[in-house]
Amino acid sequence: MTSFDRLVFRPSDVDLRRSPLRASLDAPTHVLGAFNPGLTRLPSGNFLLMVRVAEALDEPVSNGQVRAIRWTRDGYVLDSHPLGAVSMTDPRQFALLGGPHRLLGLTSLSWLLPVELTSDGREIVAVHYDRAIEPAASYQEYGVEDARISKIDERWYMTTCSVSAERHCSTLHVSDDGMHYALSGIVLDHQNKDMILFEGKVGGRFVALTRPLGEVYFAYPEGSPYAGGPSIHLAASPDALHWKPFDQPGIRARKGSTSSMKVGGGSPPIRTDAGWLAIYHGVEARETVGIYRSFWAMLDLEDPSRILRLEDDTPLLEADPELTRSIADQMYLPTPVVFTTGIADGGDHYVVASGEADLACRITHIAKTRFS
Repeated sequence: MTSFDRLVFRPSDVDLRRSPLRASLDAPTHVLGAFNPGLTRLPSGNFLLMVRVAEALDEPVSNGQVRAIRWTRDGYVLDSHPLGAVSMTDPRQFALLGGPHRLLGLTSLSWLLPVELTSDGREIVAVHYDRAIEPAASYQEYGVEDARISKIDERWYMTTCSVSAERHCSTLHVSDDGMHYALSGIVLDHQNKDMILFEGKVGGRFVALTRPLGEVYFAYPEGSPYAGGPSIHLAASPDALHWKPFDQPGIRARKGSTSSMKVGGGSPPIRTDAGWLAIYHGVEARETVGIYRSFWAMLDLEDPSRILRLEDDTPLLEADPELTRSIADQMYLPTPVVFTTGIADGGDHYVVASGEADLACRITHIAKTRFS
C-alpha cells in the first residue's frame, strides 16, 4: 500500500552553527531529535516541512546539578537543579521530587526549522535557517514544539505547543505564503495539546481537533466500550483565535484496543468525498513512554463530531526499525514511536509526514484506496 517510505531529514542534517541558540548560549549542544514535522504544499508546488529540532546540552549534568535551557528576552540561559532532587526515568525530561504538584524539566529546548522538499516529498531542496522559529515570549521559554499546518482560504495556519513554567499551551502562527509565519499568540490555554485545524471550514467556521490533559479523569461505566483518559475533542471558532469546544465527544480510546492508554490528534483533517480524513495517534501502555502508532478515522463533512468510520485495530503506520538502522546509535526511546503530523494530496496517494522514534522525519506515500 506504500510506494515510498523513508527518512528524509535526520539529526545530522541540522547545522547547529546556524541554530538560534548560538546567538547567546555558550555551551556545547547536539540535536536530540529532528522530528514531528508540520507539512504543507507551497505555492511553488514544493513541500514545506516545519521540523521540530530538539537541541540538548552535551553535558546536562554538571557538578551534581542537572541543567535545562531557558529562553529569556536577553538570550538563552541555563537553570540548574540538584541531581538528588530529580528523577530522570524518561530520557526526554526530568521530574522534580518532593513538591505538591508534578513538575517537569526538559532535557532539550525545541525550535522549528523550515525544510523545503521536492514536489513529491522525496528530496531536500533547501533548509531555511533564516526563517527558523524560536521562542519569542515568556510562555515559550522552554521551547516551541510539534507544528501542524493547515491551509484554509488561501492562508496558512500553523498551530504549535508552547512550553513554559507559566503554562503549557497551544499557540498559532499565520502566513500568507506558507513560508513566513507570524505569531498570533495563545489560542488554547494550559495543557491542551495536539490542536490541529481542519483544512477547510465547516458551516463557515474554523474547526479544530484538541486534546486537553489533566491530572484526574473519571471512569466510564463498567459496560462502556471506552477507556477513561486523554482523548480527542473538537472546537469551533469564527476567526481561529477564539474557540468554543463542541458539546459532543470526539475520538475516544476503547477498552481492549492497543490505544487504550490515550489517543491524540495527528495530521490536519482533510476533505474527501467520503468525509474528513483524520490520521491520529494511539498509545499502548509499555514502559515509561508507551508505543505510539498511527490510526485513522473518517468524520462527517457537516458534523465532524459524527464518526463515520474508525480504524483503531489495524495501524496505518507503525515504527519501522529498518528506517532508523543507520542511526540506531542515536536512539534514546525504549519503545517504538511513530507520530504522524502532516498529510497532503499527491494525486493517487497521500503524502504523509511523521516523526520516527522522536528522532527523524519520515515521509510515506499511502494509496488513497487504503481509506476506501
